[in-house]
Amino acid sequence: MTDSSSLAGTAEPAVLYATQGAVAVVTLNRPQALNSFTRQMHRELWAALDRAEADTQVRALVVTGAGRGFCAGADLAEFDFAPGPHRVERADPGPLIDQAFNPTARRLLGLRMPTVAAVNGVAAGAGASLAMSCDMAVAAPGASFIQAFSKIGLVPDAGSSWLLVQKLGLARAMGLAFTGDKLPAAQAMEWGLIWEVADDPLAAAMALAQRLAALPTRALVATRQLMREGVTRTLHQQLDAERDMQSALGRTHDYFEGVAAFLEKRPAVFKGE
Repeated sequence: MTDSSSLAGTAEPAVLYATQGAVAVVTLNRPQALNSFTRQMHRELWAALDRAEADTQVRALVVTGAGRGFCAGADLAEFDFAPGPHRVERADPGPLIDQAFNPTARRLLGLRMPTVAAVNGVAAGAGASLAMSCDMAVAAPGASFIQAFSKIGLVPDAGSSWLLVQKLGLARAMGLAFTGDKLPAAQAMEWGLIWEVADDPLAAAMALAQRLAALPTRALVATRQLMREGVTRTLHQQLDAERDMQSALGRTHDYFEGVAAFLEKRPAVFKGE
């Protein structure tokens, strides 16, 4: 990979950024804490996403974790549980969700490029939400997904209460959220939570991202938008949305290139435009 750097000027950055061709790789880098999120880590992740969005050469993005875990959710050290006045206010998770986790989910869900999670180990709590916020996910055979919230008296957050239902259906989503049981990678693939299980999830995610980066980027992102927003529409409304999206994409370079390549019986060269 090239252009590898940290997003903070410290010796131990919480997030690493690198590019390989048209693919950006963002690595959560707190392996000693299973890459659990601090506020600083959120800020560094936002900076990495800004950097990818600003680079016109980048047309796909991979998110992974350093060490043996993908992401263990929130670092509970960010909360103040010490006895004393205003303990309830100090331990309230709401502000952290509003100021950090929700912006992170919205940024990932709205990126101008397709995203792939390379889940190298446990993805727990908001870490599972992070993986589900990516468009596709590849996991190691030993990886697992855990809705750990019920074990500390909370509800799924960072998008999990919506994403989990959309991906698995209500019965399985409710069961995982209530019990907090581990969902092993193989079962996660069988149930439709992830795309693939691979011995080297980062290599597999990179290969997938490179494939996506060569496709018409705007069409992929528009497909994401249609599919996610379709759950709130009637069929007739979705038909209209598809019509409008096709009309918009019909003005792009990649549409004309794709049709020309088909007619000329040659591989298309898409530019993401």
